[in-house]
Order: sequence, then C-alpha cells, then structure tokens
Amino acid sequence: MTAKYTNSSQQRILRLVLAMFGDVVNGYTPGQLCQLTNSRPDAMTRDLENLVTAGLAERDEDGRYRLTARLPQQAVKVHAAIGRTEARLAETRSAIHRNTDY
Repeated sequence: MTAKYTNSSQQRILRLVLAMFGDVVNGYTPGQLCQLTNSRPDAMTRDLENLVTAGLAERDEDGRYRLTARLPQQAVKVHAAIGRTEARLAETRSAIHRNTDY
C-alpha cells in the first residue's frame, strides 16, 4: 500500500477506537483520549460524535466515552468462527487417521 491511500482523519479515528478498548467499562474523558491519541480537542469532538452516530461509542452522564457492545460483539463472532474452524480441522484430521485405504 502506498501513502496516497492513507487518510489522516481515518487513521486518527482508528487510533481512537483502539485506545478506547483500554477501558470499556469506565471509558475516558475527551481530554484523556486526546492525550492517548495525540489529537486536538476539536478533532476529538468530531471523532467521538462520529463514533456515537455509528453506534460504536456512547457518552455517559459524567461526560466519559466508552465503546458500546457493538465492536466487542464482533470480536466474539471472530472467536466463535475460529472455534468452528478448529472443530472442523479436528474432524478432518480424525477422518484422515481413521482412513485405512493407505
């Protein structure tokens, strides 16, 4: 990939999402998130609003932001898919070892 396809705003919001995984229970203040992502307050306001609009983050009554369950649910799906794949692989190995045609 070349740098011409990289967008600084998109990269910033991706850093923000990854940073927010650090405390999915208590969340962070916008100031803390600015420090964690090395972002300006005006950019943080826009990014957080975009995450809220997308249903990926929520703001609590104390003004702290945390991820909603939406992204962690996707991680659970990945884990389940890996489990299904492992089970299928184990079945295939077992079938190969049971085969007496060799």
